[in-house]
Amino acid sequence: MTIIRQYIAPLIAILVFFVALVAVSARIFLPADMAAPAPIEEPIPQQQAAGVNPIFLGLNYSPLPVRIR
Repeated sequence: MTIIRQYIAPLIAILVFFVALVAVSARIFLPADMAAPAPIEEPIPQQQAAGVNPIFLGLNYSPLPVRIR
C-alpha cells in the first residue's frame, strides 16, 4: 500500500497535469479562426421576443384561474 501512496499516486497526478498542459497548449497549433473564443449570441429582437411563450422563459404563467382550496 505504501508503494501506491509513494510512487504510483504522484506519478498519476503528474501525468494528469501533463495531459492537461498538452491539451491547453494545443491551441497554439490551431488555425487562427479556430483558436478564437466562441462568438456570443445576439439578443433576440423585440418583435420576436414578444412572440415567445412564457412557459419557455421559465415563468409559471397560466391563462386559466388557479383555484386554491
